Amino acid sequence: MINEYLTEFAGLPVKEFTGDPGEDGFEGGALADPSRVAWRVGYVMADDGALYRDFLDNFARFLDLVDTARVTHLVIGWWEYDHDPVEVLSEAAGDLPNLRALFLGDILDWELHISWIEQSDLTPLFQKYPSLEHVEARGGQGLTFEPMRHERLRTVRFESGGLPAEAVQGVARSDLPALEHLDLWLGAEDRGRTATLDDLGPVLTGERFPALRRLGLQNADIQDEVAAAIASAPVVARLESLALSMGALSDRGAEALLTGQPLTHLKDLDLHHAFLSEDMVERIRKALPGVSLDLTDATGAATWLRRDRVWDSAGSYIAVSE
Repeated sequence: MINEYLTEFAGLPVKEFTGDPGEDGFEGGALADPSRVAWRVGYVMADDGALYRDFLDNFARFLDLVDTARVTHLVIGWWEYDHDPVEVLSEAAGDLPNLRALFLGDILDWELHISWIEQSDLTPLFQKYPSLEHVEARGGQGLTFEPMRHERLRTVRFESGGLPAEAVQGVARSDLPALEHLDLWLGAEDRGRTATLDDLGPVLTGERFPALRRLGLQNADIQDEVAAAIASAPVVARLESLALSMGALSDRGAEALLTGQPLTHLKDLDLHHAFLSEDMVERIRKALPGVSLDLTDATGAATWLRRDRVWDSAGSYIAVSE
């Protein structure tokens, strides 16, 4: 997840741009039709491990050597400490008129921990690229954008060890009539999470996103509270897919889900990496026989204590933090 570069993005295979005509296949292959791949552009290392070309230089080469008017999918790797990718992409908007899918921050843990990744105000991207349909960003530090109306945006995913309130509010207060898929890795308070359940209000009521069918509120130290809110959230009735995985979900949150509104209409429910008792896992399976369940590592990470006949977890943690 954060230990390997993306190999597929938004339905296309990822192709690394090295700026080397031989390696990049300028004589044919993917470059014969630049729209067939999702281009990944970051810094380039030499064989001896030294920096060969920094992000800015490599991105300039990408614009020069590839027919970027035909590029539809773009993955941005680590931009190092000296560059702002939003500024770089905003200046290049005229060279990428057909960009529909953007991943901002395909950065591995050994390059920079996810909680250290410095994002910025994404507002210019949505202004410069009105054809965007799919946007993902990794890293929550500094991540924000102004509430907006965007006609074509269908997928928004924010991967974070700690998501700021401004980022969640930017999504929740936006008017996104085409949005079908929303994933928010809320993260942990000690890793920068300032987002709260109140910030999620417009998402949970369903008032903003009439087309929403896939919702992920994940990787949260407040996963039980999120689950309790989901149990009565009006948006759930029209969802096909729900993910409450990767966080500190215990039997308390799972109990709220099971005693709340029906979830049997879901096609899939993702609860992987949780802190559930074996009894609770069995109850979930029996309650949702027609739902595709991901309960991978749902019981494997907790030390269990019995408190007032309710199983609870000690030392629970989110899957992706630092």
